Amino acid sequence: MASMLTPAPQRSATHDVTNQVPPLLDYDAAADAALLEGLRREGGGWAEAELRRIGRKAGSAEAQQWSEEANRFAPVLRTHDRYGNRIDEVEFHHSYHRLMDTAVADGGAGSVWADDRPGAHVAWAATTHAWSHTEAGHGCPVIMTYAVVPALRNEPALAAIYEPLLTSRIYDPGLRVPTTKRGLLAGMGMTEKQGGSDVRTNTTTATPTGEPGAYCLRGHKWFTSAPMCDVFLVLAQAPGGLSCFLVPRILPDGTRNTFRIQRLKDKLGNRSNASSEPEFDDTVGWLVGPEGRGVRVIIEMVASTRLAVAVGSAALMRKALVEAAHHVRHRSAFGGLLIDKPLMRNVLSDLALESEAATTLAMRLAGSADRALHGDDGERAFRRIGVAIGKYWVSKRAPGFTAEALECLGGNGYVEDSGMPRLYREAPLNSIWEGSGNVNALDVLRALGREPETAQALLAELALTRGADRHLDAATDRLGRELADTDGIEGRARRLVELMALTLQGSLLVRHSPAAVADAFCATRLGGDWGHAYGTLPAAADTGAILDRALSGLPA
Repeated sequence: MASMLTPAPQRSATHDVTNQVPPLLDYDAAADAALLEGLRREGGGWAEAELRRIGRKAGSAEAQQWSEEANRFAPVLRTHDRYGNRIDEVEFHHSYHRLMDTAVADGGAGSVWADDRPGAHVAWAATTHAWSHTEAGHGCPVIMTYAVVPALRNEPALAAIYEPLLTSRIYDPGLRVPTTKRGLLAGMGMTEKQGGSDVRTNTTTATPTGEPGAYCLRGHKWFTSAPMCDVFLVLAQAPGGLSCFLVPRILPDGTRNTFRIQRLKDKLGNRSNASSEPEFDDTVGWLVGPEGRGVRVIIEMVASTRLAVAVGSAALMRKALVEAAHHVRHRSAFGGLLIDKPLMRNVLSDLALESEAATTLAMRLAGSADRALHGDDGERAFRRIGVAIGKYWVSKRAPGFTAEALECLGGNGYVEDSGMPRLYREAPLNSIWEGSGNVNALDVLRALGREPETAQALLAELALTRGADRHLDAATDRLGRELADTDGIEGRARRLVELMALTLQGSLLVRHSPAAVADAFCATRLGGDWGHAYGTLPAAADTGAILDRALSGLPA
């Protein structure tokens, strides 16, 4: 009887939560030394307060929740209404609309084209970088709206009608006559199932209606994202060759233009963004630029979207680094915090180098675009080749980078609610969007062949650091030899563009980053003192200085 009265020994609860990392919320996504310094250096320093405001909003618990919900509740296609009428509309979760409303109101779409201040496009790139800490899917229509304006200016009469609405900061969703809305979004319809990037094989036809500038389009597009945009730039075969057309969803008389959405793509990632296959059948479009010059017209849009891809990939890498750093600063293992383990510090420092190089290059490209638009011919030549190089390389680095950052979280990083799987699925997209790696590498060769001033602009940029670092000097010399040897150049185009990107990044870091960052980057990426995985920095690398810089301003 006495034994029955003996108190049971105290035991801990089986589900006590210990040594788990708190959520990363309410941080400043703009607290990034490379981003802030790039903003000031490239002429957008006047926007720093605005950048910090947007950075705090992007890192807020509310915006992070919008991002999660916009991807968890995917868009739904409604081809018909309840009465059987064809409507071809896509429904989005309200969190997607909150993201869109914020992005447009904060100048992420076309409003920058109404701002003549030097550095305006640099400010746009920096704020886009910070806001991209939310999620990438809604950025598709925002970026396309940014990019459509210079292409539309090839047809001044159309630009006069639509540009004031494309540069609005008001998000006005829903299909209505474009000129009755307070703000517009724009998309693009280039590729078809038989050709993909080879748009000259497009079979969509455009037949003149007899009305000045008006055509009827007939055909099928393979990838047209954001089908609820108000207007689209579309490539089609006119009597004079492949041409560009402005296609509205709603015609001026209020009737629906024929835009039959056959299906939405079931994609690896980018889940919040609807990518569709529209069918045109007597669809009305207005010619933008001369017949037969469609590629030349729409390439103005592509140049801007490629810049946005470089910025977006750099932002994705930074977000992955921030998440990894937050985890290892709070998680203990083997007797101490992970951040204090030498090998983990090596991994995180290596990621920090890559992230800073990507962001610094992206901001240099934004500065080049800004100065080119203000009439600088040298920057125009640099932009022509630099954007293709940057788009190729930064988007190629993102998938492996994101995988390594995910691994820093261990098994927790492989679980959906960590947010890392979404970043991992998103990472490969930018290397495909606006031309795959091969397309961009061949575009660099095209620029070298047709516009020799582009190579001169790149080499002039690299000459600014001659003598500053022996690894950089050797790589620049090697690049000169590669450029001079044109035999079999197409087969080694990727090798050439990779060397261009690394020497350019090394040059920028030598000029603008602390010695700890520049020296480690040049020794590893250019000098060969590096393994085949992240976390193989040499012993001489000052990982403490690298991490202090990368993590400054983030929650401890």
